[in-house]
Amino acid sequence: MDGNKKRQSVYTEEFRRDSAELVISSGRPTKEVARELGINDTTLGNWVRAERKKRSGSGSGRALDRVSMEEENKRLRRQVSELQKEREILKRATAFWVKESNG
Repeated sequence: MDGNKKRQSVYTEEFRRDSAELVISSGRPTKEVARELGINDTTLGNWVRAERKKRSGSGSGRALDRVSMEEENKRLRRQVSELQKEREILKRATAFWVKESNG
């Protein structure tokens, strides 16, 4: 292959956009999402940057910021709920362990 030729992309524009949206909306690390999708994390990072740049230049930045904040709030609420459940399970397990070890 000639080093000066550009490689033809095997990813559709829709796949690129959806992959970038997954990172943006979920708040998950790019590396994690890239691994799940089977693509290079640097490539996905480039798509995310391009999507964010495209959105910020669209003139609806404030609306997107609000949507992003709402999505982030939902994600954080889910995470808090999950952590509270995990904490409760650990408290119960600790109480059980203490009870069992004291005989």
